[in-house]
Amino acid sequence: MQVVVGGASGFLGTALVAHLRAQGHGVTRLVRDERQVRDDASLWDPRTGRIDQIVIDRADAVVNLSGASIGHWPRTSSYKRELMRSRVDPTTTLARAIAGSDDPPVLLSGSAMGIYGSNRGDDVLTEESELGDDFPAQIATKWEAAAQPAVDAGARVVFLRTALVLEQSGGLLGPILPLFKLGLGGRLGNGRQHMALVSMTDWLRAVTFLLENKDASGPYNIVMPADVTNSQFTAALGDVLHRPTVMTAPRFALRGVLGGMANDLLGSIRLQPARLREAGFEFEHADLESAMRSALA
Repeated sequence: MQVVVGGASGFLGTALVAHLRAQGHGVTRLVRDERQVRDDASLWDPRTGRIDQIVIDRADAVVNLSGASIGHWPRTSSYKRELMRSRVDPTTTLARAIAGSDDPPVLLSGSAMGIYGSNRGDDVLTEESELGDDFPAQIATKWEAAAQPAVDAGARVVFLRTALVLEQSGGLLGPILPLFKLGLGGRLGNGRQHMALVSMTDWLRAVTFLLENKDASGPYNIVMPADVTNSQFTAALGDVLHRPTVMTAPRFALRGVLGGMANDLLGSIRLQPARLREAGFEFEHADLESAMRSALA
């Protein structure tokens, strides 16, 4: 397949481009700097809606992972606007370009577990669950809504409601690994909150599965099926690293290390990949220990 990727230079985008190429797919990266334009890259400007329509017309699929970092702190009013705009504008630009194509390619549109809210306690959440109403939920809801032009044009549209991706080079593990390696890791808050996690390997496999499965459309929770609390996560990471995890991280320390991601870890999201499993997807790392060892391999 010929795949166009927005957000190709980010944490997930970089991994996805390499994975798709390894699978034999052709990839065109969308870039915003003319100096980065080359045979495998095309210039676009989501703020103004500028994009090369020919690139979209020639594509079999478009994957959009654009968005400013949720880890930035403090979340000022201006940065909240940036978090929203950096997701909505690229999605709108791509959805309109797809709608303008005679043979619309499939759109895999980034989304997030935050669509269910930051704290749902012990409720088991599937794609059928009620959406949240706090700021993360508002972002993800508008993010998905921005793809409507592609939906209206009859394109197959998939929403990637992604959990916290485990990979030592970034995401959740990137900022906390140094502390755990020093023996300074510990549970966050009371440790009873549920954590929605997925290995990078399974995230890549799930995206490819949804890309190639012509029956897949709508929202999919990309999260491993194991139910994990923060205490269990802390213990597992300590075991893999052979380090003690007896400390407790207070809120102010979390803000200093994780920035905006602290909200995701202090809240409780008990997410399940109901639609992925119904579609026949099998996780390579379905439990926490397996996912953790994969991330730190």
